[in-house]
Amino acid sequence: MLEINKSLKTAIEASLKAGKVIMEVYNSVIEVEYKDDKSPLTEADKRANTIINSYLIPTKTPIISEENKQTEYEVRKNWDSCWVVDPVDGTKEFIKRNGEFTVNIALVKNEKPILGVIYVPATKTVYFADVENEIALKSQVNSHDVSVEGVLEQAIKLQPKASNSKLIQVVGSRSHMSQETLDFVEGLKQSGKEVEIVSKGSSLKFCLVAEGNADVYPRYAPTMEWDTAAGQAICNAVGVNVISKETNQPLLYNKENLLNPWFLVSKT
Repeated sequence: MLEINKSLKTAIEASLKAGKVIMEVYNSVIEVEYKDDKSPLTEADKRANTIINSYLIPTKTPIISEENKQTEYEVRKNWDSCWVVDPVDGTKEFIKRNGEFTVNIALVKNEKPILGVIYVPATKTVYFADVENEIALKSQVNSHDVSVEGVLEQAIKLQPKASNSKLIQVVGSRSHMSQETLDFVEGLKQSGKEVEIVSKGSSLKFCLVAEGNADVYPRYAPTMEWDTAAGQAICNAVGVNVISKETNQPLLYNKENLLNPWFLVSKT
C-alpha cells in the first residue's frame, strides 16, 4: 500500500472527522449567523473548526483558519510552516444544500502549499496530495469513520487533461461569474475555441482541473488563502499551475494580507 507522510495522514483524519459533524448539522435545521463582513456562519463551521484544531494543534505547527482569531503578521512572518484551513468552504452551498461544500486543509512551507486535503462530506470523496512527491489521489469512501488505510485502499490517481482540442472547458463559479470571467471566455472564443462552462461550488473547482474534468479555472473575484491552499497543493502535485494575475507567479501563503489576488488555474 502507498505510504504517505504523517502530516498528510493527520490532515486526512481531521477532514474526515470534520466532515462527520458537518453532515450532522447539514441533516438537521441549519441556523445561519452573519459575521462582520456579512459572510454566513453555521454551527457546522464552528464544530468542524474545533475538531480540526484538535488534530492540528498537537503537531505544534501554527494554524491559519478562517474560524480562528488571526495571529498578527508580526508573529506570523516568522513562521516557516503553517496549516491553512477552511473548516467549511462553500458555506453558501452548504446553506443551499446542494452538496458542493468542502473541508480544506493544507500545509504550507516557505509560503508554498506542500500538502493538501479537500474532503467533500456530502459525497464522502477525499482528494489529497503531496506536492514534493507528485502524489495526487482521489478516494471514494463509505463512511466518515474510515481509517486512513481505508482511504488509501480506494485511492486512484488524479490525471489532468492532456488534449489541446478545440473545446475548452472553463470552470465558472455558481455564485461569482464576474464580468472579467465573461471577458476571459469571450477571449477564448475569439481565438477560435469552443467554450463549455463547468460550474462547481467551493474548492471543488480546483479538483475539476486536477482530475481532467475541466481545462482552466479563471478566478476574477475575491478569495482568501484558506479557500485556495489545499486546492493549489492538489493541482501543483499533478503539474497544474495556480498563477497570480498580479505577479505572474504562483500564489503565495501566510502573506501580511490573507486576501488572494485574482488567479488562473491551468496546465500551461
